[in-house]
Amino acid sequence: MILPVSYSLRNLWNRRLTSALTITGMALVVFVFAAILMLAEGVQKTLVETGSYDNVVIVRRGSTTEVDSTIDRLQASIIETQPGVALGGEGRPMAAKEVMVLISLPKRGDGKRSNVIIRGIGEYSMALRPQVKLIKGRLPRPGTSEIIAGQRVATKFRGGGLGERLRFGMRDWSVVGIFDAGNTAFSSEIWGDADQLMQAFRRTVYSSLLIKLRDSNAFDRLKRGVEGDPRLTLEAKRENRYYAEQSEIMAKFLRILGISLTVIFSLGAIIGAMITMYASVATRTREIGTLRALGFGKKSILTAFLIESLLLGFLGGCSGLFLASFLQLFTFSTMNFQTFAELAFDFALSFEIVYKALVFSLVMGLVGGVLPAARAASMNIVTALQTG
Repeated sequence: MILPVSYSLRNLWNRRLTSALTITGMALVVFVFAAILMLAEGVQKTLVETGSYDNVVIVRRGSTTEVDSTIDRLQASIIETQPGVALGGEGRPMAAKEVMVLISLPKRGDGKRSNVIIRGIGEYSMALRPQVKLIKGRLPRPGTSEIIAGQRVATKFRGGGLGERLRFGMRDWSVVGIFDAGNTAFSSEIWGDADQLMQAFRRTVYSSLLIKLRDSNAFDRLKRGVEGDPRLTLEAKRENRYYAEQSEIMAKFLRILGISLTVIFSLGAIIGAMITMYASVATRTREIGTLRALGFGKKSILTAFLIESLLLGFLGGCSGLFLASFLQLFTFSTMNFQTFAELAFDFALSFEIVYKALVFSLVMGLVGGVLPAARAASMNIVTALQTG
């Protein structure tokens, strides 16, 4: 004979206060677990969506980011003549020679300083990134000290708003436009004329070269041509893959941190579930004896108490995920470990995170209930009926 699931549900309802406290503890643990995973997912999503499959980023061989990459003008000219590069207006190659530097800016409100990426752009930089849209003002004029700021820079940093001025590179720069790059890393950057930025920062080389493929299937041929040319010390990566690699270190760190914290917090939740189930066994000793006398075997008693514990874990997991889902309404900023610049992104909840969080909550419920359930199942019928 098997006890119905309604029996376990009724017992949880009869112990509403203790059940609610246990569910709350598990919900908080699941909330932390899901929040950290959503944080890592948000970082990866932001950086992966930054790149395009049809674009190729050229950087110095061995460089991990554009910040520590250098490409001289001769090498840039050689890349532009590669047969796989798409042609734009007047037959010119669709290639953007760009410069990337870091500056420190004070935040609005508290005045704390944080690193921001300044990107020197070329003629085709905007055309190669259709996700970047100018939403206020105008584009900077070539040969001038004019810049445009990403929407997240404009809202978070002093001097980044439309019509404001920033001073860096021993020069004053006017913000003449604000652009929105959606949920990508570009929204956390400032763009200006590459030649003007090179002069301001006393640079004679570019940081990277962004090109559009004439045919998206011609990447391997282009890569062999770039990396096999003895005149070049460069490497080519698809833009989406390049930015995906940027997210791997940070996402891995966040996941390890999240799992470590969750394991520590989960011990308390498991102990709480165990105490709740032991208390349930202690107060239902005669009931357990009666069930055994009616013909319900040890397996039925064990299963019924395990179902109660799993229900506690499942309800705690659903509650924690419900609370964590509201994090998607907020934008979070942190330092990108690869570029050492501030990166703004949103929390991202995926099916995989929901699945992992629910499995984790069920495991907590199972571990917390297995010993009390085993004790209930092993009770002697006569002794149980005489208790109380």
